[in-house]
Amino acid sequence: MRREPFFIAEASSNHGRDLGRALAFVDAAADAGCDAVKFQLFKIDRMFAPEILSRSEKHRARREWELPRAHLAPLAEHCLKRGIQFSCTPFYLEAVEELRPFVAFYKVASYELLVGDLLKACARTGKPIVLSTGMATMDEIVHAATTLKGAGASDVTLLHCVSAYPTPPNEANLSALETIRDATGYPVGWSDHTRRPAVIERAVHRWNARVVEFHLDLDGEGAEYASGHCWLPEEIAPVIMRIRESLVADGVGYKGPQPSELSDRDWRADPVDGMRPLRHIRAAWEPAA
Repeated sequence: MRREPFFIAEASSNHGRDLGRALAFVDAAADAGCDAVKFQLFKIDRMFAPEILSRSEKHRARREWELPRAHLAPLAEHCLKRGIQFSCTPFYLEAVEELRPFVAFYKVASYELLVGDLLKACARTGKPIVLSTGMATMDEIVHAATTLKGAGASDVTLLHCVSAYPTPPNEANLSALETIRDATGYPVGWSDHTRRPAVIERAVHRWNARVVEFHLDLDGEGAEYASGHCWLPEEIAPVIMRIRESLVADGVGYKGPQPSELSDRDWRADPVDGMRPLRHIRAAWEPAA
């Protein structure tokens, strides 16, 4: 499914139901070095109970955040063109099948971790699943992981997540990645809400986050940007590049001459007289023209 770490840019509701803007998220994610871009498919009337919607204008207003289903095909096509995976979070049961023709993998949100029927529906598609675990206890996480496995999921990644927007860095609790990994046996990643480069880098380099998800906005004008948890493209791109470059530097562990230093091997000090280059080079050596 992916290289590691696998970076997912979460467009969330910052697209504003504008297809052109949504397509720009694909471009921004690809240009920043991401491996996937993710949207959300929800209906407010299916997400919040009637008694909440009847009392809360704030919640009713989120209808303006809904992603039109007509945008799915062009978004998936543009992702294919840009060489980036398309994903989307289903927030109601029928959304699983609505997304099935388009997504490379399903992402299940922390708020839906308890909904067994949704987990099972995603698992039965045979597609990879990424599940966030914000707010959950270990018992709940293990139960969700068991539900996915029991329904036939074969490619599951769990994301440690703190569902605070933004998350204080001192509450990131990155060591929980290891706890989740040990308890479930599944690969584990980090869903970032801190907007701190050091936190993401620590998750990858110290706690072996196999996936990194983060919220993206294009220009600071998205509906969720003001909350403080969304990255801008010019902020996240150097973080991704730095992580990619640092991991390349790890190598394979074998100690031996590297290609770039082979030409200097003969110029080491000879063990007989302690002078450079090695004695067998001296007699025939001529300076380059």
